[in-house]
Amino acid sequence: MVSASLGPAYHRLWLATVLSNLGDGIRMAALPLLAAAITSDPVAVAGVAIAGQSPWLLFGLVAGAIVDRFDQRRLAAAVDVVRVSMLAVLVVSISLDVAGIALLYLVAFVCGVGETLRDTATATLLPPLVKDADLDRANGGLVNAEVAGNELAGPPIGGYLFGVALVLPFAINGGALALAAALIFSLPNVFAPKAGSYSSKGQIWNDTRAGLRWLIKHPRLRMIVGLGAVFAAMDSAWFAVLVLYVPQVLGLPAWGYGVLLGIGAVGGLAGGFFATRVTRMIGPAGALAGCLGCAAIGQLMIGLTASAVVVAAGLVITSAAFGVWAVVARTTRQRLTPAEMLGRVSSAAMTAVMSASPLGALLGGLLAAEWGLRAPILVGVPVLTVAAVVCFLAMRERG
Repeated sequence: MVSASLGPAYHRLWLATVLSNLGDGIRMAALPLLAAAITSDPVAVAGVAIAGQSPWLLFGLVAGAIVDRFDQRRLAAAVDVVRVSMLAVLVVSISLDVAGIALLYLVAFVCGVGETLRDTATATLLPPLVKDADLDRANGGLVNAEVAGNELAGPPIGGYLFGVALVLPFAINGGALALAAALIFSLPNVFAPKAGSYSSKGQIWNDTRAGLRWLIKHPRLRMIVGLGAVFAAMDSAWFAVLVLYVPQVLGLPAWGYGVLLGIGAVGGLAGGFFATRVTRMIGPAGALAGCLGCAAIGQLMIGLTASAVVVAAGLVITSAAFGVWAVVARTTRQRLTPAEMLGRVSSAAMTAVMSASPLGALLGGLLAAEWGLRAPILVGVPVLTVAAVVCFLAMRERG
């Protein structure tokens, strides 16, 4: 629950985050369904997901330099307006029955670019709006808004709306983004970059490299980003084969997979909710190391059983660990990074995760093909255990 003490500006940011991520979740479910309605070619359908995910790999690092150069409030609102325009084009095209697979790729790609810029900008919006002591609690609310919209509510709503009418999920997505843009634009005007921060307007790549150099020289943040990528890769390795694990090992019907995903999303919400309490009880070092250790335990539970109940418990543990990690890592990054570097450091961290996830999924597929469906689940147990020990010792040494 969002506390009133965080202030009205935070409430507007939180609601904008809810609306934006709910729209993203609706679109992510509906676009593949629309692609499947247009073509039966599996490669063409998969291309929609590739088009939507590729912007992080192509522009993720540069996005931080762009965000650091501009008023983040105006940039985030402008990005949402562009995405609304693209969705409007799609809605009209569907209504006229002229929507083709190429248009879906374009919509997915443009919305993906917008999501890359907006997520990076949003990561820089919070610190000026709340007290430093409240950053962890405020981040917990934002992480829960993201999980609830992207994972818990958005996809099933998107699938249902698509079944009612093809245009409906995209119209709802556009409306949600329009409201989010208005809320972001209503935030206090405290996000403009400092005058003289950049000597040359054309050197985006130089700014990007400067941010990376700063991050590399900061041992604590460098370690958190690196371990976050390892965490994401190990999580994606088993998640990529879960859709096969559920029917073949657990013996559940197709709906069981959806139920387990929902249970996992609830675990993520719990992690975001309790992250502040956990951090204040055992400190950031203990919290981050504990997340890695709990994820290892959760994967061990999932990989060594044929019980759906045990797997559900393991999913809750791993998802909750990811939720706590997201809050603690984001808060630590915001506290330790200079305001003029926050966009670049945040984009580097998010790009590391977004790059590690598909690599982890590929690893999971290869391991499953060679050694069976349990292998990609269990491979993360020793890796995450070692990572937990390294994280705790390194962060304790650095205070």
